[in-house]
Amino acid sequence: LVVDDYLDALEIYQTYLTFKGYRVATASSGADAITIAQVERPSLILMDLRMIGMSGTEAMQTLRADPAFADVLIVAFTAHAMAAERAEAMKAGFDALISKPCLPDELVTAIERLLSEPRRR
Repeated sequence: LVVDDYLDALEIYQTYLTFKGYRVATASSGADAITIAQVERPSLILMDLRMIGMSGTEAMQTLRADPAFADVLIVAFTAHAMAAERAEAMKAGFDALISKPCLPDELVTAIERLLSEPRRR
């Protein structure tokens, strides 16, 4: 599941990840991400941190409160990736952080690495 309120980026990442063989759902808000995640049950969620309305952190924490999402990788996907933001995202409960902008091949490499690592939860 790719979550971003910047629709052009959402379309680019969805198209490329689909091309690389992933089944991709998208959401353009934190609230939509929760609803879609509950229906689709993704193995990985790329969550933009700063969105209008419900932030990515709030959406992640709502999902983390549901035991059904205990083993789902939730990755902060943000342009705000300075050291303080990175530490804040990890402390909040994200499994990893990927900085934007991110070339599609770099995103696929990061996803493959994350999916191949043993689960920490």
